Amino acid sequence: MKEEKKEYLKTPIEHIDIKKIDAVPIIEMYSKMAFSARSLAYGAFIYEKMLKDEDITVILTLAGSLFSAGLKKVVCDLVRNNLVDVIVSSGAIIVDQDFFEALGFRHYIGSVDVDDRKLNKLHIDRIYDTFIDEDELRICDMTIAEIAEKLEPRTYSSREFILEMGKYLKENGIKTDDSVILSCYEKNVPIFVPAFSDCSAGFGLVYHQVKNPERHLSIDSVKDFKELTQLKIAAKQTGVVMIGGGVPKNFTQDVVVCADVLGENIPMHKYAIQITVADVRDGALSGSTLKEAHSWGKVDFPNTEMIYCEATIAFPIISAYVYQKVKDRKPKNWANLFK
Repeated sequence: MKEEKKEYLKTPIEHIDIKKIDAVPIIEMYSKMAFSARSLAYGAFIYEKMLKDEDITVILTLAGSLFSAGLKKVVCDLVRNNLVDVIVSSGAIIVDQDFFEALGFRHYIGSVDVDDRKLNKLHIDRIYDTFIDEDELRICDMTIAEIAEKLEPRTYSSREFILEMGKYLKENGIKTDDSVILSCYEKNVPIFVPAFSDCSAGFGLVYHQVKNPERHLSIDSVKDFKELTQLKIAAKQTGVVMIGGGVPKNFTQDVVVCADVLGENIPMHKYAIQITVADVRDGALSGSTLKEAHSWGKVDFPNTEMIYCEATIAFPIISAYVYQKVKDRKPKNWANLFK
């Protein structure tokens, strides 16, 4: 069975390197075309514009299986070059994918044309056309529990706990080339995961709480909301780059309304782009337009662009473009706000 499993897990996913993409001429040509090409180019221009606006704090939201698909290095390079100031993500991307790989494990090229019953017997999980070893994922679960065991038993925001994950990687070293958690830890970029238990971290934290029924830590999603709202109030002017939709998108947009509820006169997000393939017609959050968000008082006009394109295609090109066009941007160091 072990040899059969190896046959499925033999070709690792490779992360795309935006430093090797000459994206400027591509974006310039796309801007003179039509349909999704022109929309993608306009989105790149807006991202460049928000980065060159010195008053703007850039928030990157991540949803979907992005790092398992090969986009981890893209985000690492954006963080290292001060092209992202805050990250709001789904749990799987940060824990099951980034932290998982930092522990030395990999995602593998798979196929949709496969017997999923056989995969289940071999302890192989499938993410569309990508495979991951469930036994290795359990080690990731228990590493989260190990980190929790060493912390003071109290309530934490996801940002606080992920900071401890970064500290763990800093002290123990990573077993891969890149880690977004470690890069953000080193660059003072806070990471928020408002649905933190909806991933490998959830299993580890449930194990921790069951093992320690009287004295254990917990994750407070309201504290996440409060902290990101505090950050918005302190930053005032913000721009958002959204990959996918879901909780990270809504959570990030809602802080504008939350600031207003608290009596703060804070502007809407000044810039916003979203890369998505979700449909808008059923009222779904992932596909709801930025124009619609204006009715809620969340996103301002006119610096917005909906880019209807799959993220593994659009995000590297846009990121490579701003990497080449924006140099020497100063870090915001927003993690220091909570020290």
